[in-house]
Amino acid sequence: MKRNFALRVDEEVLVAIEKWAADEFRSTNGQIEWMLAETLKRAKRMPKKSSK
Repeated sequence: MKRNFALRVDEEVLVAIEKWAADEFRSTNGQIEWMLAETLKRAKRMPKKSSK
């Protein structure tokens, strides 16, 4: 399940993320989700997927 929440981001950071997303053929939201997931994996903090 995905949840919505407000996120405040510096304008320059958002522009950089938008460009990166376009380069990777992702939406800005998809890029932020991917960045967060990659960071969690590298930090070995990615939660285990629950089996339903």
